[in-house]
Amino acid sequence: MRVLLTGGAGFIGTSLALALKIANEHEVIIYDNFERNSFELTNLKNVQNLLCIKGDVLNYKEMKEDFYHLDPNIVLHLASVAGVDNVVKRPIQTMKVNMLGTYNVLDICSKLPNIVQFINFSTSEVYGEYSYKLGENERTTMGVVGEARWSYSVSKLAGEHLTLAYYNEKKFPALSIRPFNVYGPLQTGQSAIQEFIKRAIKGKNINIHGDGSQIRSWCYIDDAIDLICRCLMNEKANGNVFNMGNPRATITVFELAKKVIEITKSTSKVDCGQRSIADVELRVPNIDKARKVLGFEPKVDLEEGILKTAEWWREFYGRNQNLN
Repeated sequence: MRVLLTGGAGFIGTSLALALKIANEHEVIIYDNFERNSFELTNLKNVQNLLCIKGDVLNYKEMKEDFYHLDPNIVLHLASVAGVDNVVKRPIQTMKVNMLGTYNVLDICSKLPNIVQFINFSTSEVYGEYSYKLGENERTTMGVVGEARWSYSVSKLAGEHLTLAYYNEKKFPALSIRPFNVYGPLQTGQSAIQEFIKRAIKGKNINIHGDGSQIRSWCYIDDAIDLICRCLMNEKANGNVFNMGNPRATITVFELAKKVIEITKSTSKVDCGQRSIADVELRVPNIDKARKVLGFEPKVDLEEGILKTAEWWREFYGRNQNLN
């Protein structure tokens, strides 16, 4: 199969490309504007049967020409504006990329001659500020209109509706995945756990928003990739939405910071600060549907995942000693 990843240079896309190449099962195409680039942290650049193309999901004409030339069988749509600070600064661009970009990719892919599956990546933020083990068919929320933070979730929710509309109306084999706080090696951007680990390794204080009572469930990247691969070419997955996370790895942000310091044996301290933007207070996934339909079960606990991620970053800094 020829697998195309829009936004494939991001954290999840790069990790998936690496997993597919290790398994040597598919040709992989990364289609990205490379604004956020985890791909450059790997040795994938010269790997056989892996192609990188610079493109923009907002450029319908150019993308259509590229996709017809590339002729993919499976498309995973990961391209989006992401990261809370980034979203708050650029809510217009966030909604353009996440809504118009998703429409462009869906519309083009639905007309490709040899496509067998389309996987859209949404977000757990569609559940709003308080989400405790909500299933995929339970309520979603829009958030306060005008609060820039929620432009991300509302645009991702629109992408979900559009994906399922193509499935129902055009019989296009499509599904959506809602990731819950995925972390691990190769992650770039603004993830809390990644920032905590990097600062702890350097002995710098860890800064958190507010008092750290916010609750999150953390999903290690290997488990996330496992769920994705269980969806690939799986007809039972099409027409569905799946939560992707690890409810057993649940912890407050403050306790997470302390755990990172403990595991990395760091001298860092935890600094609590003022909240400047809206935040999610509680986010714990219900993965019963993924268990039932896909046979998915997360395997990496939080301590193991933090340790693996910290080891990777220590090695990375060892290879790049000029980095601060």
